[in-house]
Amino acid sequence: MGATGIPAGKPTGDSGTSDDFCLLLARLRVLAGLTQAELAQAAGVSLRALGDMERGRTRGPQRRTVQALAAALRLDQAQAAALDQAAQSGRPRRTPARAEAAVPAQAAAPEEPAAGPGADRPAEAGRPGEAVYSALALPRDIADFTAREDALDRLHRLARDADPAHPRIVLAYGQPGLGKTAFALHAAHTLAPLFPDGQLSLDLRGMAPTPLAPREALAQILRALGVADRSVPADTEERASLFRTLVREKRLVLILDNAADEAQVRPLLPGSGPALTIITSRHVLPGLESVHRLPLDVLAPGESAALLARIAGPDRIAAEPEATGELARLCGHLPLALRIAGQRLVARPRQPVSHLVRQLAAEEYRLDVLEAGDLRVRTAFALSYRKLPAAAGLVLRRCSLTAGEDFTAATVAPYAGLPVQQTDRYLEELTDAGLLQPAATPQRYRLHDLVRLYAGEQLTADDGPQAVEEARERAGDWLLRRAAAAGLRFDVERTEGDISGDPDPAGAPATLADARRWLEEEHPEWLSALHHANATGRHRQVVETAEAMHWFSDSLLHWDVWAQVFRLSVDSARAAGDRLAEAVHLNYLAWAHITCLHRYQSGLDVAREALELSRRIGDAQQEAWALTYCATALRRLLRSEEAIEAYRQAAEAFATLEGRSAEVGRVVALRCVGACLRESGRPRRALEAHRAVLAEVQEWLDGSPSHMFHLMAGFSVHEIGLDQAALQDWAGAEAAYRQALVHFEAAGQPDSMTQTLTELGTALIELGRADEARELLTSALTDLTAEGARGGHRRAG
Repeated sequence: MGATGIPAGKPTGDSGTSDDFCLLLARLRVLAGLTQAELAQAAGVSLRALGDMERGRTRGPQRRTVQALAAALRLDQAQAAALDQAAQSGRPRRTPARAEAAVPAQAAAPEEPAAGPGADRPAEAGRPGEAVYSALALPRDIADFTAREDALDRLHRLARDADPAHPRIVLAYGQPGLGKTAFALHAAHTLAPLFPDGQLSLDLRGMAPTPLAPREALAQILRALGVADRSVPADTEERASLFRTLVREKRLVLILDNAADEAQVRPLLPGSGPALTIITSRHVLPGLESVHRLPLDVLAPGESAALLARIAGPDRIAAEPEATGELARLCGHLPLALRIAGQRLVARPRQPVSHLVRQLAAEEYRLDVLEAGDLRVRTAFALSYRKLPAAAGLVLRRCSLTAGEDFTAATVAPYAGLPVQQTDRYLEELTDAGLLQPAATPQRYRLHDLVRLYAGEQLTADDGPQAVEEARERAGDWLLRRAAAAGLRFDVERTEGDISGDPDPAGAPATLADARRWLEEEHPEWLSALHHANATGRHRQVVETAEAMHWFSDSLLHWDVWAQVFRLSVDSARAAGDRLAEAVHLNYLAWAHITCLHRYQSGLDVAREALELSRRIGDAQQEAWALTYCATALRRLLRSEEAIEAYRQAAEAFATLEGRSAEVGRVVALRCVGACLRESGRPRRALEAHRAVLAEVQEWLDGSPSHMFHLMAGFSVHEIGLDQAALQDWAGAEAAYRQALVHFEAAGQPDSMTQTLTELGTALIELGRADEARELLTSALTDLTAEGARGGHRRAG
């Protein structure tokens, strides 16, 4: 080891090539902590001469120069010998004949250079250090470049991991506006010390009507590498071969920006050697092999705020944190949109951030506001849109009609009027083009908010209002028919496999769990379709859809979507003049207010409205349900005696009726009587009532073990556990809670298990088993958190 800490010997293997000298010299200087100017002064050489040595333009300096450099670097004897040995390999100069043999005959340099600053030079082929002075030299780095730390770290690791047999090729890809070019340029600038032979950047014009042809791209790269015009081969493959020869042993960075497709890029890739190639594209380029893919996404909220602060000033952004967060959200955390917003703030130094937020809040004008000079979000999207085939463009436009955060091909297909498989193929094409992104859930896609606005503009311009309305009607009908068919699967009087009414039986949910999953995942779509049907006068379909899903609504007791569903069905029933349907759906709406929204007084008011209407039209069943909901609201309002009386009236009314629905209503009313008795200080009478209810429900389960009966049994046994806890019978409470969990699991309803698990934990603590309680509750919390992560974003409450 010498003073620099560098072991003696060749730094790049045993080949003894002249490149060893330039690499070793640069490395020794950096590790000695010297700038080029400092080393040049200490060694007594010119700064330009030292720069030529480190760039490889001077490959074999004289021995006295090497000795002076070694002394200035304070190298020991072994290290100085290694540096001199590296220089020796470059000292024998090529004869003109040998130099000409280094390239194919077609690429021989001209005898004399042409005059003028832009004319051909008799370049020394393979000396890419000159590239930094060429037309392909890197543009300037962006001073306020922000975020992308993970992507940059990965790129730096790849850059340091040299494998001459496998050149490092990185594809940075993603939707328009992500700042892929800025990322590549920033990376190249930061990597410059690792690549002393130069950095090149070539715009492949992938979004132009006529992208740069590989042949022309190779010509530009070869000229940048020092090959004169007259020496550039005519054939594309010969140009590619010469390019690979010239870069085989060169440490350089090549940016191939804005690539159109695989065919454009393949001839421009090194075959071997230490060069690093960074490709940027809006496309995934799935056919490009042996590539490190680096997907770029929108920024995180904190990163968005940081970028705005770096552009518009930290004090200005810090002064309005809430407005800044909203501004970033309205920009969709898209770097291009954020940069435009920041530049607008810079141009208006007295304008508060909140003013720009108000301007962006109107969706119809948002893309107009997101313009600053020649930066336009709309233009970035238009470049990709114009490249799409007609059918793919149609599918993108129709994607803007979807209501959810993400969607499937089956959802988009009726909007597009295409078969599902064909639609899926176009969605994949749009994903490859960077206009869609795959969602976290497999086989689902998402559309960036600003892309959705752009697609909506094109929908209006290209399709026309009549075609759009036809698409809405077609898709809305399909969605509501599927929602109704899926909801009816939960009806206690239907068989589990009944999918009658589904618009596509072959693609219908196969099981009850699949039906539940579809209704949850697609609820923004069918709810939007329900609103549209109500607004356009399809009232019968609204009522029938809501009616089909009312049994399923019991599976999601805390979902405030039901208040919207049954408000719409009540309105449609009234518009259709159907008084019985109005009474039915008023009861459903009362249930939603009480159980889902916890608005007990408004629930009581709606239930009394349903009770009055039911008595007016003489419908005993709806009267019984209205009494039940009145009682439930009174119970929640702590009016226990009134609630008990109303529940008993409801049970007596249900007893006079026939059918499973009436039987279920009577059992629910009696179970709630027991709950009121316990809550008013009569737990023994409550326990008797709940045991009687459970015995009846158990008979139903023995005859038909449906999810609904398991759910009712679970609620009944849970009540028994509460009764026994009130009586301080903790062992009995534990047994009841565990039995309830079994029923809830069989019903496929993890949401209902939360309270039971909590009560079970309390019982275990009372029994002196605190460690067991802690383990149980920790495990339950983990399971419920995982369940929430899978579907919680789709819940409305």
